[in-house]
Formats: sequence, C-alpha cells, structure tokens
Amino acid sequence: MLLAACAQLPSGGAVGRVPPTLTQFELDGRVVVRQSQSRQYANISWRHDSAGDEIMLTTPLGQGVAELSRDARGARLVTADRKEFVAADWEGLAEQVFGARLPLDDLPAWLTGHAPAASSGWRVEYLEYQSEAEDALPTLLEVKRDDIELRLKINEWTLAR
Repeated sequence: MLLAACAQLPSGGAVGRVPPTLTQFELDGRVVVRQSQSRQYANISWRHDSAGDEIMLTTPLGQGVAELSRDARGARLVTADRKEFVAADWEGLAEQVFGARLPLDDLPAWLTGHAPAASSGWRVEYLEYQSEAEDALPTLLEVKRDDIELRLKINEWTLAR
C-alpha cells in the first residue's frame, strides 16, 4: 500500500531541478484561464525564439480564437472576428486588451522552469515534468496572482538549446 501511495506523487516535487536555458522552443498544449468566476479554455501552439513569439489559440474543437505575435516592431493580437490590437510590447497589449499589465515577456522563462521572484506577486507551481531528470521541462504548471489563475498542460515540446 505504501508503494502504491508513493507512485501517485507528482513528479513536480523532485528536488534539485536545473531548468534548461532555451533560446527557442515550440510547444503544443491546453490552457485554462480563470479570473473570478469566469473560465476560458483553449488549445495553444507557441513558437518562441530570440526574434519573437507566435501564439495560436484555438477552441477545443480546433476553431481559431486568437493569434498573438511579438517581434522587434511590437506586439499584435488578432481575434477570431478579425479585430486587431497593436502595442509596443506584450505588457502594453495586455493592458489594452485586459486592462492590466500582465508579465507576458516573462512567460517563456516561467514555462521552461525559471520561476519568478516572490517579489513579483506571481506564483508559479510546477506540477509535472517530462521525466525525473534534473533538466526535464515542465508539462503541467499553474500561474497565479490575486484572482487570476492560468493552468497550462504541455503535450509536446520541440526544443533548441
């Protein structure tokens, strides 16, 4: 019985994690964003490199919801109904769309296992990893602050280190 209980412990609790530093990655997964009593579900495909980011959000049935992009020219969001929002950076875009500056520039580091400083007010919990290896990437994480919660399940990582 003791062995069965131990087998159910999440791999996120492993000690001695050394998150890799990635210059580029692609991921596919599912995301749930909760704010107060509202919940939004989407599939996510994200391509990140030093030149910028491209994120595609789709419904669970595969219909496009939004495209986000960021590069040296700025940040852009195009919704399913073709509304376009443009800003100098991701934080400015978030403020324009959601009414709050969200730490979107920090998300690539958070996704790969580099949690934010406690002073940021954001808490990232890594609940599952690809494996028990010390440099394994997270596959399930939660990002929280006040009444905002984001839960991301990463189904597939494609990497360049």
